[in-house]
Amino acid sequence: MRQPPRALRPSSRERQAGLIAAAASLFAAKGFNGTTTKEIAKAAGVSEALVFKYFPTKRALYAAILAEKVTVNELLEAVEEAAKKRDDHRVFTMIASFRIRPGVDSTLLRLLLFSALEGHELSDMFFGKHHKVFYDHLAAYIRTRIDDGAFRPLDPLLTARAFIGMVVHHRLLHEIFGVPMHQSHEDTVATYVDLFLTGLIKKPAVRTTPGRRSR
Repeated sequence: MRQPPRALRPSSRERQAGLIAAAASLFAAKGFNGTTTKEIAKAAGVSEALVFKYFPTKRALYAAILAEKVTVNELLEAVEEAAKKRDDHRVFTMIASFRIRPGVDSTLLRLLLFSALEGHELSDMFFGKHHKVFYDHLAAYIRTRIDDGAFRPLDPLLTARAFIGMVVHHRLLHEIFGVPMHQSHEDTVATYVDLFLTGLIKKPAVRTTPGRRSR
């Protein structure tokens, strides 16, 4: 009688992926300090020794989560292309669309909040990979457009933070507090971008006729 085929053992890559997924879920729910390697092993269905085989410390596991989930290079390349064309609307729309895209996993946002509240160095790692990169790119573009005379002479970094802050607040409302959306994703992005650019674009000076006072 033929024996049923044995189940294939998961590969090393699959085991690491399982550990990363289990750790991300627990870190997002309980924080870095509140999660033990024993809990991660149990959630992944492996031994604690296997966790340490692939990730010698929790910090290494956290770094692997960031490397797995933060994929912004392609977006930033597209933003740079739009920036070269001085396409203001597209630059801001692409950034806003990415940051509040529908169906996004809220794990990263929860990880950021926990790491910041716990006050350890992982917060700086997370901020640099997932937020600062957007501030830096957008601030550089805003500075260029100010030099072009297209934008009002405002502090580029504060201006970039204001825009990113607006869309991140939107994420907090809907992903953390569960406030329901009342517009489509496209309409929401268009509203934020139009609202912000209206205040940022430099208006032409109004000429007055000599000898007449404007009312």
